[in-house]
Amino acid sequence: MNLEWIHSYERVIDMFWAVASTIVAAGMAIGMIFVRLNAAKKPASIKKIILPPLFMSTGALMFIFPVFHIPWIQVMEAFFVGMIFSILLIKSSKFEIRDQEIFLVPSKAFPFILFGLLIVRIVIKIIIGSTISYGETSGMFFILAFGMIVTWRASMLYQFMQLKKNALPNG
Repeated sequence: MNLEWIHSYERVIDMFWAVASTIVAAGMAIGMIFVRLNAAKKPASIKKIILPPLFMSTGALMFIFPVFHIPWIQVMEAFFVGMIFSILLIKSSKFEIRDQEIFLVPSKAFPFILFGLLIVRIVIKIIIGSTISYGETSGMFFILAFGMIVTWRASMLYQFMQLKKNALPNG
């Protein structure tokens, strides 16, 4: 019995998930740009800095399912790569004081950094996606993104607290 059609079907499904996840990631990047631009219009707060990583942490529930399980060494590698990627976001995140309140300064480089990271993510996904399963790849990229946002937001929180303590009268 010729089962070649099953392998073709599996390749089509894999390609669908690769394309779909890339489109979703691009949509999220575009959404992030708009959120960041709107955030610059309102004063920053500890809550606004801390909540995004907390909301994202709920995505770790994906690891309940065995298809997303990855070895601990890959968890550490992905988190570390996310920390490295966060350096670009940290460098583009600055605060300023206006009318006795702290605001995030919009960076012209932010959209380019975000899309650059997206392109790097896609290239890495293509490279490692051929050697490990789609579920493992998804798990690794979730951890990478989580490592990136946690590091970035921790840095933002530190900058915010330092500015508040040193520059505002009731800091």
